[in-house]
Formats: sequence, structure tokens, C-alpha cells
Amino acid sequence: MVAAVPGRRVRGSTGGRPLVAALDLLGRRWALRVLWELRDGPRGARALQASSDRISSSVLYERLRELGDAGLIRQNAARAYELTDIGRALGTAIEPLAGWAEEWARTRRGR
Repeated sequence: MVAAVPGRRVRGSTGGRPLVAALDLLGRRWALRVLWELRDGPRGARALQASSDRISSSVLYERLRELGDAGLIRQNAARAYELTDIGRALGTAIEPLAGWAEEWARTRRGR
């Protein structure tokens, strides 16, 4: 699958609107999990796979390629994957969602 990037046609948008392109990319299975696992620093593919439950290696490498093509991650000199500046900015944008998810979990436990 071709990486979703702003300005390029994606599912749900013939014009490649930035938000729709982001939702297409981030809505792909395991994409957000890979980005979340990289929030604390560079990790190799094996470490990413081990920390991402049951992700298959083929899906992992597909997501790594797509996220790299989209400019959110890169491989460093040690060949580990790391967030780019714009990838880190996405992590900052997602943090409130993580807080909301924790609150949601607390309200569900109290039912």
C-alpha cells in the first residue's frame, strides 16, 4: 500500500486533505502502536515486534516503510527506528488522547 501523505489521493479524499491523509495512515492496523512504542527513543525492529504483542513481521515492516515514507520515522546510523521531528510532534498531539483513554478506563472499571 502506498503511504498516505497530504496532497495525495487517499481513501475518503480525492484531494488528499491533510487530516484525511493522517487518519488514513494512522488508522492502518498497528501504525499508532508502532509510533507509540517509539516515543521513548529509538528501537530496532525486533524490539518493536516484541513490544507490540502479536504484530507479524510482514505487517511491522509494511508499517515501518509507510511511516518512513510519510516522514514520521527514520532509521538512524545504528539502523534503529526513531521518530522524526514531525513524528515527535504527532506523539505530543496524541498524549491528550492517552490521558482521555486512562480516564475512560477508570470510568468503565467503576461500572
